[in-house]
Amino acid sequence: MNAMLQRIQPAVDALIGGLLQRQAADGSWRMGFIEGGTTMDAAAVFLLQSIGIRKPKLVRALAERMLAKQTQDGAWLVYPDEEGGNASATAECYYALQYAGLSPNEPALKKAKEAFEALGGMKQIDSLLTKFRLAVIGRYPWPRWFPVPLSIMMLPPSSPIHFFQFSGYARVHMAPMMLLADRKPGSKFPQVQSLTEPVRGGNEFKRLMRSWHAHFRLPIQDLSEQRRKGLLSLPAKLHDQAAGRAERYMLDRIEPDGTLHGYSSSTLMMLHALHARGYSMQHPVMEKAVRGLETLFFPDRLTAALPSMQITTSALWDTALTSHALQAAGLTGEHPAVAKAGRYLLDRQHTALGDWKRNVKRPVAGGWGFSDVNTINPDVDDTTAAMRAVRGLPGSSVRQAVDRGLQWLLAMQNSDGGWAAFERNVDSRIIRWVPLDGAEDAATDPSTPDLTGRTLEYLGRSAGLTSDHAYIRRGADWLYDRQEKDGSWYGRWGVCYIYGTWAALTGLAAVGEPADHPQIRKAVDWLFRVQQPDGGFGESCASDRVKRYLPLSYSTLSQTAWALDALIAVHDRPLPAMERACDYLLTHVQRGGPAADYPTGAGLPGCLYMRYDSYAIVWPLLVLANYRAKYGGGH
Repeated sequence: MNAMLQRIQPAVDALIGGLLQRQAADGSWRMGFIEGGTTMDAAAVFLLQSIGIRKPKLVRALAERMLAKQTQDGAWLVYPDEEGGNASATAECYYALQYAGLSPNEPALKKAKEAFEALGGMKQIDSLLTKFRLAVIGRYPWPRWFPVPLSIMMLPPSSPIHFFQFSGYARVHMAPMMLLADRKPGSKFPQVQSLTEPVRGGNEFKRLMRSWHAHFRLPIQDLSEQRRKGLLSLPAKLHDQAAGRAERYMLDRIEPDGTLHGYSSSTLMMLHALHARGYSMQHPVMEKAVRGLETLFFPDRLTAALPSMQITTSALWDTALTSHALQAAGLTGEHPAVAKAGRYLLDRQHTALGDWKRNVKRPVAGGWGFSDVNTINPDVDDTTAAMRAVRGLPGSSVRQAVDRGLQWLLAMQNSDGGWAAFERNVDSRIIRWVPLDGAEDAATDPSTPDLTGRTLEYLGRSAGLTSDHAYIRRGADWLYDRQEKDGSWYGRWGVCYIYGTWAALTGLAAVGEPADHPQIRKAVDWLFRVQQPDGGFGESCASDRVKRYLPLSYSTLSQTAWALDALIAVHDRPLPAMERACDYLLTHVQRGGPAADYPTGAGLPGCLYMRYDSYAIVWPLLVLANYRAKYGGGH
């Protein structure tokens, strides 16, 4: 054990030195939040080229990155080990590359078309967002109806179903999607060759209509056209009012940088929707939104620094995690880097009330958001991360900020005892019945094991609360009730069962749950079972899609750090398996490669996974510091 501790010190020093060199002048750490696939790059090209925004250099660079991500068989993937290829991603890139100026006769596009056909063709496009993006550019037929019609904008909160029962993340995408489904734009570039040309009324067209219906999980397609219209339509005057409300909803949630809630995906949809409603590209809202989108491009170090469109910036999240890890490793609140990071974070505590206030009694602002520009959309995970980073800083203003954050956090506990991401009690069973495939993943914002565990970890370790407190007890009981049969917990915002199990175990331990609790021991046994032969841990993004643990063929730094941190939390001395995990981190933390590059951040199951460039540095640093502190008498 002493030999292990002796190896930890130089590794920690090297990680600290590297992080200090990467701090920006404003105190933040701005590292990549890079999509594992190419969906957002393709979506950016569609917008720029179809609406006529002249950015030729950027479009060429995005095309180069897409080509660099193409597999040898011609397909594109959503995550590196996805088997066979992804039809949605391949269709997006096939069209985006043509919109960027490539000829369909280019070898890369010929291979792409062959790969797409081998994957099953248009009927295998399973992403609702992909179908919308292709429909906007005239490459996929619009559905005759959309199961969440504009009329929902006219329903009051007292209705059994209303717009605000959807999650905030869903709403900022659904508002423009409803407008687009209503207007059905679809201008084509004549020089772009289609993957298929379905003839209206023909067999292929009918198959694609049924493909929409697969998302809509409702036998409404069996209704007569007259009855369908009666269900989904409004009189003209009310229809115009509903469209106006959807437009107003978007405009009222534009961040200071011009983006819709800070997300590139929702902002791109908003621009298409506003353009369909008659906004010119010279309109101030449109121009500012495009400028905001330009700030979301980040050089991808895995593709020769070619730009990739991030879903949003991760600067606040990365800064909070990094500052906390540095302090755990021995830097004090007076250290210049920690102090600068603290000022950056404190300046970005929210002071305005957002939509989250709707289900909170006597709401008071005090949370933090994920992105650099977020002002109205705080979330639980970033709030606890920011408070971990600033609570050790000197000054009464810091204590006041942490108090506000803590009050906001406690107010966000759901009625079931757990914590969700963005809003309280936005988990309506009725919304889960809405006929949109994937509604359980995006349409609602339920309590999750990872967020509940991370919240308990903060409340226990940093705020000194235990499960003797009633609301902490409810959170712990919620976690116990949600444990999987194999002993793991599902993680919504990281990949996946390793992430959820880490969050749950560290949270339960922090609030004083006994390490010999049968469910805690069951989780520990599960972690030991899934440890890789090299001592590390690695889980595939495919777990997120099939909702069961699937191992990766190699270990990753972030997942190994999570697993080891969970084991440290519930063991008074390091076991051999833990020493092997620690050895893996020490051996690989400076090597890079797949262990550092695999995307372990989750956005939308089966569709969107992210590589945080900070994760391969910050999580190993934190867990090595925790290992040293617990088993080496501090630092």
